[in-house]
Amino acid sequence: MLITAPHDVSLSPPQHLASVAGLLEGWLPEQRWFAGKGLPLTDLSVVSLTELYPGCLHLLVRASHAGAHSGCYQVLLGVSEGLPARLRPAVIGRPAVGPLRGLTVYDALHDPRATGTLLERLRAPGAAGPLRFERDGRTDVPAGLRPRLLDGEQSNTSLVYGDAFILKLFRRVQYGVHPDLEVPSALSRDGCARVPAPVAWFWTTEPRRATLGVLQPFLRGATDGWSLALDSPTGEDLAETAFELGRATAEVHLALARAFPPDEPGRDAGSADGLAAAMSARLDATARQVPELARHVPRLRAVYQAAAGHRSHPADQRIHGDLHLGQVLLDGRRWRIIDFEGEPSRPLAERRRVQSPARDVAGMLRSFDYAAHARGPGHTEWARRCRDAYLAGYAREAPWDPREHTALVRAHETDRAVYEVLYEARHRPDWLPVPMAAIARLAEESRS
Repeated sequence: MLITAPHDVSLSPPQHLASVAGLLEGWLPEQRWFAGKGLPLTDLSVVSLTELYPGCLHLLVRASHAGAHSGCYQVLLGVSEGLPARLRPAVIGRPAVGPLRGLTVYDALHDPRATGTLLERLRAPGAAGPLRFERDGRTDVPAGLRPRLLDGEQSNTSLVYGDAFILKLFRRVQYGVHPDLEVPSALSRDGCARVPAPVAWFWTTEPRRATLGVLQPFLRGATDGWSLALDSPTGEDLAETAFELGRATAEVHLALARAFPPDEPGRDAGSADGLAAAMSARLDATARQVPELARHVPRLRAVYQAAAGHRSHPADQRIHGDLHLGQVLLDGRRWRIIDFEGEPSRPLAERRRVQSPARDVAGMLRSFDYAAHARGPGHTEWARRCRDAYLAGYAREAPWDPREHTALVRAHETDRAVYEVLYEARHRPDWLPVPMAAIARLAEESRS
């Protein structure tokens, strides 16, 4: 069956919202990338609406919740009088009112015509309403590449085109320069080959500039670090190359320091005492929500204060911000680092702020811990060998040795574990013992 698109509907955002509001109220909270899970929706509004072609609508939708929490989301809707069987799983519903009444509304990111249109827009830069499509011009993007939607992501949606390019669509939209475009672009200009360079991107001007998606080369055949850790029967594939992963992390940190020099506005991230206070505040807030954490609070505060007591820390700089095994790819024998958006739940300005490189190091150490748990009982020693190799590799390339800054790395590892406690308590209670075990270990280490 061919998709029959309506040609005579009005593009008035209020009228369209009247048609789809009820559908989106039920559909949005079910999406993995929706940030307001568990909070009742109090309001939906269309920030912008663009017709990419008849029957394909690009929307930015603002969802508000009780407690003044709100978020802006990018949605691509298809509108049709009939759908082929392959698109029926993408159906959102049939509006009962408004200009779309009686038509079928579906998630158009499952529709090859819609996703193919996005690629064609990126191939030929220009405008579509408030949307702006741009490319760097140095990389040829062939026409007609077949799209496929990747599964398993949480805060974004990615499309692979012909196993040659990958388009990441930012579902949670924040206004300003997005670090996952800004940082890889800067590193490409610096000549850093560890990070795939953006090929094309698009953004909106309405109501103000916000990055909506970035197209990059797809590293076909590369294996992410998490899969490498779990797919090997012994895990030795990762343990043997963790040293090189540490070197790759340090190389990217060096390139970031060059690309975003010390005199960059906002370089001063605050004192060590201020960092300890911020970590303590996050600890207290989490302990109020996760009672299991409360008994460890005094000793964890001591971890933070120990880090504040050492004044010879490495300089703050731009970092990855959310480094773990899922954000690194082994491409042949070479590690690549991807996904520089930081933690999507944090404000964009905070994610672009300079921070200690120890935060990235600690994030990877915590990821080895998670991989050991996922592999099953008896892998504590394996995780320790991965950690030791990673730190040695990092020290080989970096101007500072994390093994000589134990208090700083431990503080950032503790802060990360506290974040994990809150996340797991909210989303994956079965995984809560993983960060809680780390909390107990780190609290005990504070005695030494």
